Amino acid sequence: MANIQQVAQKAGVSVATVSRVMNNSSSVTASTRQKVENAIKELNYEPSVLGRNLRTSESRLILVLIPSISNPFYTEIINGIEDTSIKNGYNILLCETDSSVERENIYLNMIKNKLVDGAISMDPAVNMEKLNQLALDYPIIQCSEYEEGGIIPYVTINNELAAYQAVKHLIKLGHERIALVNSDEKFLYARQRRQGYDRALKEYHLPIREELIYHTDYLEFDYGIQAMRKLLEVQEKPTAVFAVSDTLAIGALKEINQSGLQVPNDIAVVGFDKISFSNMTNPSLTTISQPMYKMGCTAATMLINSVVGKKVENIVLDHELVIRDSTMG
Repeated sequence: MANIQQVAQKAGVSVATVSRVMNNSSSVTASTRQKVENAIKELNYEPSVLGRNLRTSESRLILVLIPSISNPFYTEIINGIEDTSIKNGYNILLCETDSSVERENIYLNMIKNKLVDGAISMDPAVNMEKLNQLALDYPIIQCSEYEEGGIIPYVTINNELAAYQAVKHLIKLGHERIALVNSDEKFLYARQRRQGYDRALKEYHLPIREELIYHTDYLEFDYGIQAMRKLLEVQEKPTAVFAVSDTLAIGALKEINQSGLQVPNDIAVVGFDKISFSNMTNPSLTTISQPMYKMGCTAATMLINSVVGKKVENIVLDHELVIRDSTMG
């Protein structure tokens, strides 16, 4: 494999001139640039990425923090982050925290040690005190989950409005006993979606029945089954269910089917996210569509802008209620 000295020799220039050409310096004449580029092409020379990174103090790596790689919600966001990063000459380092403090510390130290140029956090359980401290000196963006009034720029949707619209859809179909399957309300998105649920019921003068509100530990399929099983034991069963994620909603839908009841005739179901599986259920799932791929692209663009010193503003993207058979059979 050719080295930079051989390129310089073939082009009849100094090593410094070759370096200037590779760094797009304006001080090189067009004819000299052409000679160097021809030599690079003829010798099939590939510059050392590590060497360049050491010179520029850049890693060209973006750290992406997610709580769980098994949750399909993150897949499209990650695709958006990766596509945008690659277009801009960056690669991503995907790290699953699995709600582990030890893992989180290892990953956050990578930012401090400049092993990455910045980070995108999608982990709702991340230690915000540590993240805020790092954000004073390093580029960090929050995606989907964020801190209200915090210092870290974020991209998200209006969770409260989205939940309100989902529950309002059920009310307009004639449902009065609407259950909520939520996650832990220590997370901002869970609090916001609960606020949307409460707002819709209050607007239509419907009581908020605590026995119809179930909190899960995780946004996973099995927890949706477990939640629905408990809700079906309530004396006055719900006629509709709003779950704060599609994975929970799909679990609930399965349990309803297993119990001998029918969706939507006996119980209607609405999810949240519009993951790819939501159109494959029987019946297909009515859901709030989050622009997950766009969210990822936006987060990556924001981070790269932050890395190069540009000012970054918070962004709230549009969502959409996608009505399918689980409410309109």
